[in-house]
Amino acid sequence: MARLKPTRADDHAGPVLEMQGVVKRFGRNVVLRGLDLSIDSHEVVVLLGASGSGKSTLLRTANLLERVDDGQIFLAGTDITDPRIDVDSVRARIGVVFQHYNLFPHLSVLDNITLAARKVHGVERGAAEARGRELLERIGLSDKARAFPDRLSGGQQQRVAIVRAIATNPELLLLDEITSALDPVLVGEVLDLVLDLKRADSTILMATHEIGFARSAADRVVFLERGQIIEQGPPERVIDDPQESATKDFLARVLR
Repeated sequence: MARLKPTRADDHAGPVLEMQGVVKRFGRNVVLRGLDLSIDSHEVVVLLGASGSGKSTLLRTANLLERVDDGQIFLAGTDITDPRIDVDSVRARIGVVFQHYNLFPHLSVLDNITLAARKVHGVERGAAEARGRELLERIGLSDKARAFPDRLSGGQQQRVAIVRAIATNPELLLLDEITSALDPVLVGEVLDLVLDLKRADSTILMATHEIGFARSAADRVVFLERGQIIEQGPPERVIDDPQESATKDFLARVLR
């Protein structure tokens, strides 16, 4: 069985992702309020917080799907909030998976996985497909290479979406509630794949409500409330011994 490769660790000595004073508004609604966050190479950081706390918006600003209203975001030292930045070149360095699989329904599984490598990174089709088949073998879906997404279960589609995101060996992987749309019996197979990526030293920023998974997989847990980081630290402290009342109240609700 082929081994998953980690997200790429470049020679940059500082954080892979650094957010400084990030503000994001939607009309009068301030969703991110001067947020500061940094992610080191090979670190797995899990975002916790109630719906509306800003987790998804944080991830979308990190990939420039939403432009910030104030503050700066650096990807391996490059200011990606500079208005002169090539947005497509930034997104080519980041893998993203959302709660809905967003696979192209008219493309086969293998074509979904290899599309970015071929069209964005200029990888020759044969090499891209070899990499794609290697990854499909790793997740136990080698027999689905020529199938279309509607022939796969939800868990299978989400695993393909994750493989598509890592196929180009990105510097950073962003995962946004990737199990929330799944039947509970399928959640485990997707989270097992994320654990494999952690063991392969990937750099991951992930929003989830799976507290048990956060406890076992995260190097650091970051708790958000109303667009601000209220508490952060190792999972055994933030989850098992929270210091802030907002964190305690949230965990009491989700763990009961």
